[in-house]
Amino acid sequence: MTLLAHVIENPMPIEIPESVKVYSQFVHPALMWGLLALSIYALYLGVQIRRTRAAQGDAKKELLKGRFNVKHYQMGSILLALMVLGSIGGMVVTYINNGKLFVGSHLLAGLGMTGIIAVSASLSPFMQKGQDWARYTHIALNVGLLGLFSWQAVTGVQIVQRIISKM
Repeated sequence: MTLLAHVIENPMPIEIPESVKVYSQFVHPALMWGLLALSIYALYLGVQIRRTRAAQGDAKKELLKGRFNVKHYQMGSILLALMVLGSIGGMVVTYINNGKLFVGSHLLAGLGMTGIIAVSASLSPFMQKGQDWARYTHIALNVGLLGLFSWQAVTGVQIVQRIISKM
């Protein structure tokens, strides 16, 4: 029997202090509320990029100084990384505390959001080459993502309220 087969058949429980288990449940919601705020900021930056593209003359020169395209790209990269890690972290903490995941609308929408942000980010090389289809798809995906994210915030608060009521 290989070592991996032995570990799979005889898993060793991970002992996590109870205080860590309790407080870890609030990291995911706090991170996600922060990411929702950053998503709204990224939307603002994206709108500024559109304004810059449409502007002319001195107005365009002034908007270019804001470097909205660079800031939007950087913010998108941060959002992608933290959303993926936050989604995984939320599932890990739920599993550690409950021994299972609760397959419901919050989990499924969260997984969908993770996929949407990955696809949206994957359009960057096409947008950098001036492909309008990629820009419009990116915008549509992110508007949908922001809508789902807002809904997730509401259902997440409901979950946190249930956790607190059981404490």
